[in-house]
Amino acid sequence: MTTDEHAERFTLLRPLLFTIVYEILGSATESDDVLQDSYLRWAAVELVTVRDTKSYLARLVTRQALNALRASARRREDYIGPWLPEPLLLDEHDASADVVLAESVSMAMLVLLETLTPDERAVFVLREVFGFDYNDIAAAVGKSTMTVRQVAHRAREHVQARRQRFEPVDAAKIAQITEQFMTAATTGDTEGLLSLLAQDATWIADGGGKAIAARRPVVGAEKVAWCLTDLFHRASRTPNLRIEMVNCNNMPAIIVYSDDHLEGVFLIEIIDGKITNFYAIRNPDKLVTVAVPRQISR
Repeated sequence: MTTDEHAERFTLLRPLLFTIVYEILGSATESDDVLQDSYLRWAAVELVTVRDTKSYLARLVTRQALNALRASARRREDYIGPWLPEPLLLDEHDASADVVLAESVSMAMLVLLETLTPDERAVFVLREVFGFDYNDIAAAVGKSTMTVRQVAHRAREHVQARRQRFEPVDAAKIAQITEQFMTAATTGDTEGLLSLLAQDATWIADGGGKAIAARRPVVGAEKVAWCLTDLFHRASRTPNLRIEMVNCNNMPAIIVYSDDHLEGVFLIEIIDGKITNFYAIRNPDKLVTVAVPRQISR
């Protein structure tokens, strides 16, 4: 089998492979590295020995993702302030038609997956999101099939006990609320902001000690409204500021630029017609590839 045939098979499955790795790592940058390394390993494989390319490559990237996740565990323990996944810029309707895929890349789910062990996370993602059989998963994580079944059960119970209710996106309603939010925020309309926020709305900021960001989550509509008013007030005094509305992780998001410098990405989570969470990613290390649109698939 030629190099071109290797590349063709890998390219065809790349959106799926990227999505698997991203959901295990929560980092688009690290996912790119894993895929690059996995491709080099794949290029050295004699294809006549591979019966199922999809399963084989899924196992390969999962093993590499687990290695990367374990290697980064210490860095995450020493991280300054809350740790949030890297935002993922999506095509406007990339995941919206697939409810399982949309939930799996949501910030709420990725933050929840952080509470699992590496093996639990990989098993959960491969089984619950992508539907791989237990034998394939066992080969990917280096465990027996019986052990993987137990890990899957444990991970599933953990996630179900903590997951938020997830509903399919009503694009028109989301767009309306987002427009109302932007109007209230840019005009300093505190009452307007409060009418859009859930009472227990939360602001979680990730600066990693490299950008100005709250070190602890801010909880409560009034406190979150103050954060927003302060943010937009400071933004109004910043020259050459540019704000773009995009779709990150299948959620409305604000990307803020100062000239050509990316200042931050602010994701807005909306449930039952109210804004429940803001995820503010300011750490410049997590913004390196955010302007690159991604294809995801399962």
